[in-house]
Amino acid sequence: MNDIPPTGPTPDPASRDEAAATSQAAPGTQSATHSATHSAPASHNGSHWERETLERLVFGQLREQRLVRRANLMLRAGWLLFFVVVTWLLFHNGESGIGGMSEVSTPHTAVVSIKGEIAADSDASSDAVVSAMRAAFDDAGARAVVLLIDSPGGSPVQAGIINDEIRRLKALHGKPVYVVVEESCTSAAYYIAAAADRIFVDKASIVGSIGVLMDGFGFTGIMDKVGVERRLMTAGENKGFLDPFSPQTPQHKAFAQQMLDQIHKQFIEAVRAGRGDRLKETPQMFSGLFWSGQQAVEMGLADQLGNLDYVAREVVKAEDIIDYTRRENVAERLAKRFGAAVGTGAVKALQASGLQLR
Repeated sequence: MNDIPPTGPTPDPASRDEAAATSQAAPGTQSATHSATHSAPASHNGSHWERETLERLVFGQLREQRLVRRANLMLRAGWLLFFVVVTWLLFHNGESGIGGMSEVSTPHTAVVSIKGEIAADSDASSDAVVSAMRAAFDDAGARAVVLLIDSPGGSPVQAGIINDEIRRLKALHGKPVYVVVEESCTSAAYYIAAAADRIFVDKASIVGSIGVLMDGFGFTGIMDKVGVERRLMTAGENKGFLDPFSPQTPQHKAFAQQMLDQIHKQFIEAVRAGRGDRLKETPQMFSGLFWSGQQAVEMGLADQLGNLDYVAREVVKAEDIIDYTRRENVAERLAKRFGAAVGTGAVKALQASGLQLR
């Protein structure tokens, strides 16, 4: 049986080759198209990540700025509160009087404490003691003023000011002044006590030391041994007086001794004026020695044994005791600390700007 040839046009050999090439290229073309289709989302994701990062940075900076503003507001509010509290305490203290006590018109015993070193920058300075005594004398209810003393001494200048003021206030107000000694009343402290009408002590109190001293150190021997040369230049032949690194001359020693003797004489005169005929003077009384309270009574340096309660009850006849001692209150302490902080900050700022304070 004869084969029947296919109908239709016979494909051209060139057309078959072109179709084969197209068929082989199709998979690659499809792969490229698929890759292009998936590359667009990747680019979109990268742009979205950058935007989120930028937003986080901006929002973080805004939050930080808000925190800084909030901190500044809190700081300003804190300073405002500080000034309000200080102002209130100052006015409150001014209304309350000396020692935090309001003015009292009922009969009482006024007390002013003198404790620790007597010096210009101490609680027992003449400013503090005199202002407290004036307030006590001015109170009509105060039947007497008691100086409660526990001090080893200090500045003869500060003690002399207080001694003079005691005598002036007694004459002005006509009120008695008593001294009650606790542990010690020596040197400048006794200088103050001598102006009182009566002095009460404990039998074991330490009283006396009526003398004056000037102390220091000399290092010239050590300097010679180690080979150190002191180079001190002065204008005025005595300007280097009492320099610890220079030898002491006989002239300087005599001058210092003359000054000490003069101050000692002032001290003795104040004791004699205050104690009068009660003193049983001995060669040792003004030598700088000190004695027990019992010995002080026997020598006339004190009047009798007794404490504060005894004096208020039996001598003043006013058992109520009001303390007029001037003490630094909270507002004053805060103000001093604030002033010191501001001063330190100002100095640092000036130094940072190139200005040196020396």
